[in-house]
Amino acid sequence: MLVRWMKQRMKNQHHQETVEDVYTMLTKSSDFSQYEREQNQRTYEISYFQTLIDIDRLHRDILLHLEKAESEELASLIEPVPIQNKLITTKAQDVRDKVMEGFIAIRDKNDPCTVALIEAGLASDRDVTTPEVEFSVSGPQEAFIESIDTNINLIRKRLPLPQLQVKELTLGKLTKTRVAVMYVEGLVDEANLNTMLQRLNDLEYDQVFDSSSLAQMITDKTMSIFPQLINTERPERVSAVLAEGKVAFLCDGSPEGVFGPVTLVEFFSSLEDYYLPWQIASSVRMLRFISVAFSILATPIYVAVLTYHYELIPKDLLATIMASRSNIPFPPLIEAIFLELTIELLREAGARLPTKVGQTIGIVGGIVIGQASVEAGLTSNVLLIIVALAALASFTTPVYQMGNTIRLIRFPFIVSAALLGGVGVAFCGLYTLAHLLHLTSLGRPYLSPLFPPRIKDWKDAFIRMPFNYMSERPVYLRPRDKGRFNFKRAMEKHDIDE
Repeated sequence: MLVRWMKQRMKNQHHQETVEDVYTMLTKSSDFSQYEREQNQRTYEISYFQTLIDIDRLHRDILLHLEKAESEELASLIEPVPIQNKLITTKAQDVRDKVMEGFIAIRDKNDPCTVALIEAGLASDRDVTTPEVEFSVSGPQEAFIESIDTNINLIRKRLPLPQLQVKELTLGKLTKTRVAVMYVEGLVDEANLNTMLQRLNDLEYDQVFDSSSLAQMITDKTMSIFPQLINTERPERVSAVLAEGKVAFLCDGSPEGVFGPVTLVEFFSSLEDYYLPWQIASSVRMLRFISVAFSILATPIYVAVLTYHYELIPKDLLATIMASRSNIPFPPLIEAIFLELTIELLREAGARLPTKVGQTIGIVGGIVIGQASVEAGLTSNVLLIIVALAALASFTTPVYQMGNTIRLIRFPFIVSAALLGGVGVAFCGLYTLAHLLHLTSLGRPYLSPLFPPRIKDWKDAFIRMPFNYMSERPVYLRPRDKGRFNFKRAMEKHDIDE
């Protein structure tokens, strides 16, 4: 065993990557440029990827200043270059990584193992635009873009604190993606921070392109259909949750941030709730909860009642329903599945087609197919109205990931209703509740503040109380600084103003 280990070690040392090996590998690509430059009686080799660097910056800020060097050493050669990000190294890995990031490599032909690296990357970022998924009428109108540095800047503008810390990681064996974990020191619970960092560091996936896929890899229960971290494209939402004591991360190349731990209630809270008066915001939030319940249960209850529980239908309404189903050859289950799948097909087609065509397909297709289905006797007009209202109610969910979950869990409820009637709907609801009770987000209860009950956190759960009543940060986060402001002083000031 010792002899085998020694042979393997000698083999690894023999095949250890060198700077020459890196250059040999890079020159195989047609967009890798190399040329020699004579200066101070020495020959220097300049290498770079044409597709990764800014050519104007190369000639304006680098080559022009290289001529000002008086010494023959590499350190003196690059010293006049007015670029901060530059280094000299003999490590093959540094040369490979930096060149792939848009650095220019310079080496002396007499000392090919020492390389000077100067940053000259091409900036190809788009401008900051308005949110498209989480659009709101009031409030800031800025959204994240694909540049991680710009996204961090958008957050730091809103939280100009030295306590706002950024820990940068490099994930993906192939993609080498930059991931920035952000938190406010002095607020965040160390357990939440360590859990997030550990899960990110333990990833061994070779490619990371987007924050959404990264969030799926580090969730507590990967087999659950319910999202356990929230994706957002709004920098003010990330800033707000960081100020509460949560942990967020940004992924280079992704126009979304991800934060946690989260609860089920937060998926039905919109940023606009905090820009409107608390009475209006609370009413709209309650409407969302009612809409979600209607979206999930409306069609299953229809199938259960028509299959097993006719006695629950009032006589006047029963006559109308029987008349609408008099020429339909299918049972309620087939009828409901057909309409639900039709709605999903229209929604998916509208999302995949160009914007103008997608809107036309969604509106015209829904009207034409719905009317034709009723006239052809494939479905009843009553169920058509119920399914359309259920689909409309599912759109009230502010977080897109939770909206997809609501769309999908309707189908198990429909099948259970067809098999066991109201009892099947109840069993399916209890199973969903048990599953939610079992879920966690970064180790924190998913149903908090409902279970375990946190009375103090109910002020911003189903309703939103006035700001002067929300004097403490959420209890389930266990923030190191619990208070936002002095509640008694705020109430005394409020009484004086009145």
